[in-house]
Amino acid sequence: MDGLNPAQRKVIELLGRTGEDSPLADDVADELRLELHNGLADLAAELTPDQPVFVSKHALTTIHGCEAHHAAGSGDFEWTIASARGTVAHKAIEVLVHHRGEAFPVSLVDEGIARLLNDERSNIGAFLGRASEYDLAELRAAAVAKVSAFQECFPPLRDRWYPVVESRSRVDLFGGRIALSGKTDLTLGRSPRKVIIDLKTGWVASTHREDLRFYALVETLKLGAAPRKLATYYLDSASTHPEDVTLGTLQAAARRTIDGVRRIIEVTRLEEEPKIRPGPQCRWCPLQTTCDQGIAALQRADDPDLVGSPW
Repeated sequence: MDGLNPAQRKVIELLGRTGEDSPLADDVADELRLELHNGLADLAAELTPDQPVFVSKHALTTIHGCEAHHAAGSGDFEWTIASARGTVAHKAIEVLVHHRGEAFPVSLVDEGIARLLNDERSNIGAFLGRASEYDLAELRAAAVAKVSAFQECFPPLRDRWYPVVESRSRVDLFGGRIALSGKTDLTLGRSPRKVIIDLKTGWVASTHREDLRFYALVETLKLGAAPRKLATYYLDSASTHPEDVTLGTLQAAARRTIDGVRRIIEVTRLEEEPKIRPGPQCRWCPLQTTCDQGIAALQRADDPDLVGSPW
């Protein structure tokens, strides 16, 4: 670890292999698949392969948050400088991982912006293309700060660590009637020693750990072997939050997935009444002007005489 600073050494200590590491049993994927089948078979019978239910970490987070918000959808999403800077930083880090030679944060961010401008899969390119010179300067400054934090506090990724960025996984259940899908920011190692890392550009949230557990579940079902470790890496604070993958971790993810998928089907396909649970999502919910509970929660949140969060 010569040439590494203390923060980089800390990442390796938290994510590196130890003599106590041991893969889970070979039949763990079969057990999880059976649990998912038993928990969802009755509702899967209500679906058809030509109109499957797609389940992502975002779908599970929103349905377990406020069901009314999930049913209403995210509305017409509009990019802003604040929302785009994380995407630009992620793209720059993606370029960095496989860059040969010395890489400078400013150059990486510029390359990331250039690639997003030509990305036909997302409308962020159109937003960046019409952004003003000053907005782009603000965006570049924020993204450069995040990429610099990654370079300074995350160790350089060696080829023998098998780094993979933006890795997509999908598992079809019930003949394609239900599809579990995920896209991991960064993975290191190969199954069953793999480490899944999620890069975040904001505050710590309890849902971040649940996101990674869902990724681990999908990865286990896909490959038949569980990853070794999960970690959320927060660029703003240069901190790593790791978790070992255990049978309990995967079982908890399976139960959360079953509960979430059931409610997604019941609310969006069987038209059951969604439950309203006010939370931070009220601020960007399409129902924020018509939902009485959401309006009241936002008023409490903005009341200067009240201390603490209303949710």
